[in-house]
Amino acid sequence: MTKLTETQTIILSAGAQRPDNIALPLPKGLAGAAAKMAVTRMIGHGWLQEVDANLHRGEPLWRETGDGHGTTLVVTEAGLLAIGIEPAVASAVAGAQNTKPTPKPAPTLDAADTMKPVAIRVGTKQAQIIAMLQRPDGATVAEMVEATSWQAHSVRGMISGSLKKKLGLPIASEKVEGRGTVYSLAAGV
Repeated sequence: MTKLTETQTIILSAGAQRPDNIALPLPKGLAGAAAKMAVTRMIGHGWLQEVDANLHRGEPLWRETGDGHGTTLVVTEAGLLAIGIEPAVASAVAGAQNTKPTPKPAPTLDAADTMKPVAIRVGTKQAQIIAMLQRPDGATVAEMVEATSWQAHSVRGMISGSLKKKLGLPIASEKVEGRGTVYSLAAGV
């Protein structure tokens, strides 16, 4: 597996957080020949793909095609996997972000503050819990405690804090006779 450079990681992480996984705009300071070289390498690895830009939706242009149209850059599933994000989780996060009724105001950043990209690393307990919630029959707190060796309050905290609030995943819960409260990712995710 090819090791990512810092610039490649920044481009892929930022793109994974945007609607439709659009990788533009590129980081500040990356322009001209350096930008072209970085993008060309990432396309070669299959991490980015050039697609027709929808100018009516205001998608940013990577280059003009000469016939009055242009292309934009999109992070592929391979690009998501390269930074440790499962494509199913990324689409769930994007779907959840698109269904929120009222967007939260953007946080104000001081010069010392920076926004950190959301990345779900493969093989972590968080990824394990998400996989359990994606099962057709969902998972109970007891099942997640057994799988992760965490305390029950830690599992509930992960569900409400990290998954619901930070990632915006639509977690549903229902009482099932004989099992107790079963948590699952809402249908369509």
